[in-house]
Amino acid sequence: MTRKPVNSRLAEFGTTIFAEMSALAARTGAINLGQGFPDTDGPEEIREAAVRALRDGRGNQYPPAAGVPELRLAVADHQAHRYGLAYDPDTEVLVTAGATEAIAAALLALVEPGDEVIALEPYYDSYAACIAMAGGKRVPVTLRPRDGAFRLDLDELRDAVTPRTRVLLINTPHNPTGAVLTREELAAVAALAVERDLLVISDEVYEHLVFEGEHVPLASLPGMRERTVTIGSAGKTFSFTGWKVGWVTAPAALIAAVRSAKQFLTYVSSGPFQYAIAEALRLPDSYFEDFRADLRAKRDLLAAGLADAGFAVHRPAGTYFITTDIRPLGATDGLDFCLALPERAGVVAVPNTVFYDNRAEGAPFVRFAFCKRVAVLEEAVARLKSLAA
Repeated sequence: MTRKPVNSRLAEFGTTIFAEMSALAARTGAINLGQGFPDTDGPEEIREAAVRALRDGRGNQYPPAAGVPELRLAVADHQAHRYGLAYDPDTEVLVTAGATEAIAAALLALVEPGDEVIALEPYYDSYAACIAMAGGKRVPVTLRPRDGAFRLDLDELRDAVTPRTRVLLINTPHNPTGAVLTREELAAVAALAVERDLLVISDEVYEHLVFEGEHVPLASLPGMRERTVTIGSAGKTFSFTGWKVGWVTAPAALIAAVRSAKQFLTYVSSGPFQYAIAEALRLPDSYFEDFRADLRAKRDLLAAGLADAGFAVHRPAGTYFITTDIRPLGATDGLDFCLALPERAGVVAVPNTVFYDNRAEGAPFVRFAFCKRVAVLEEAVARLKSLAA
């Protein structure tokens, strides 16, 4: 007798594309521009802060379930300083094992079986898996290229809302396209959420990597603070992705719900690193400005190299990813293209098709990460020139 998987809702989710492509890079010796992790550590003083916490015995045992008080206060102060958003560090901030756990806990807490969750497509791969785990129904609203960038169709978003819609899952700056939703677009999203009484999970992990435009937290717009769960991440801002420190800010009732799910996922994590990230969030504004300028220069370097190699480049306004169109190179299937690219050019990228429900929609798009050392990007650009030849 053939048995069904233990959870048939998760049968479609196996090893992530990031793991597969990183393994391909290791196997072939190719430059890995697929998975979005930096190849250098973040600020030395923050690394030393983690060492100091370890040596002082802070966080070596279970930290508080909500996160250490120092980090919760630092997160609250960060939101107030940057965006004028006031959160109580004791009841409205929750520390998580990275943003991925924050997404999972929020969806598990707020979505009932059969509820619809609207997500901006293409989307970070954990969205689909976590919606499935919660028993929800994924409803994609697709960002499509327009005037050189991927843009949200607000009419399509409105039409996607039904009486079964429970949550809008919004990601800006947007991974993988690099789109940054404008203040006007976000105001329309907010008005829709208020009108239809929807909860919003706002994934803002790339908040400090906006190269054009501005980052506008959804919770800062009228009527949104009381219905928005905002997700942040230390990994993307401070280049310590392995520490897995993320956080959620939301009204106390929503935080309590998210915490009820989170406690049965990891319970707690990253004890000593939480103290270090508390110090990181208090770095001067110049750190964030320099960090953004460094990534902007790397974006420009890789974007120019990809264009020279024959790709159609969708220049990102944020994040550290560039989405390209491979059709000018005579290719149409991004997955086949990425599987062959290490042998052809010694570079690994990720096919965007895996981020779509309608795989054909994403077939011609391929994503490259530029959060690498300049020398690595220059070598990748040199290798990719073989495609144009």
